[in-house]
Amino acid sequence: MEHKIFYLMGKSAAGKDTVYEELLQDEELDLVPLIPYTTRPIREAEQDGVDYHFTDEEGYRKLAEAGKVIEMREYQTVLGPWKYYTVDDGTLDFAQADILAIGTLESYRKLSDYYGPGRVIPLYIEVEDGIRLGRALKRELKPGNHKYEEMCRRFLADQKDFSEEKLAEAGIEKRFNNDDERETCIEEIRSFIRDIQEEGKEGLNVGISGYLRT
Repeated sequence: MEHKIFYLMGKSAAGKDTVYEELLQDEELDLVPLIPYTTRPIREAEQDGVDYHFTDEEGYRKLAEAGKVIEMREYQTVLGPWKYYTVDDGTLDFAQADILAIGTLESYRKLSDYYGPGRVIPLYIEVEDGIRLGRALKRELKPGNHKYEEMCRRFLADQKDFSEEKLAEAGIEKRFNNDDERETCIEEIRSFIRDIQEEGKEGLNVGISGYLRT
């Protein structure tokens, strides 16, 4: 059976992180996380190999030279440039279950190009912009946040990164609305994933039956 990558994405404050955690905890779906790599320092309470694979610039360079880096995004910070990237480290080849990943539209496109048609399944979460902005502001009003400039930057950047033109170019047709009840959105995604998994099992059973008859 060919395992798939279910790729979760959406604009900021669309609720991706919560949906991601809920799907990973679903024993019936039996999804395993695709752990990304980063050159940024590890933070308190994070675990190497769980939250990220933490590397440095030299580690990134060696992986890139070996042709293992599928996609990379670099962000300029006050501590210097930080890279976030996906590596072909055999995770999909040796997976015992389907994989769940979370990231950007551009990352999805590069993974889809790398692994081929039908191997990477998009899960695009959509929230009305006014609702999304309200949620983002509510989050920044909490003590210790107040990063309003960054909130505005991300909101405007998402308008370009997830424009209708780019979504169409990426072939994103199916959308999961998260305007109201989050559990309704999660259940729709669960059902969608289960249907694809069942199709894969049926295809495997047909293949085995054909093999046994020959």
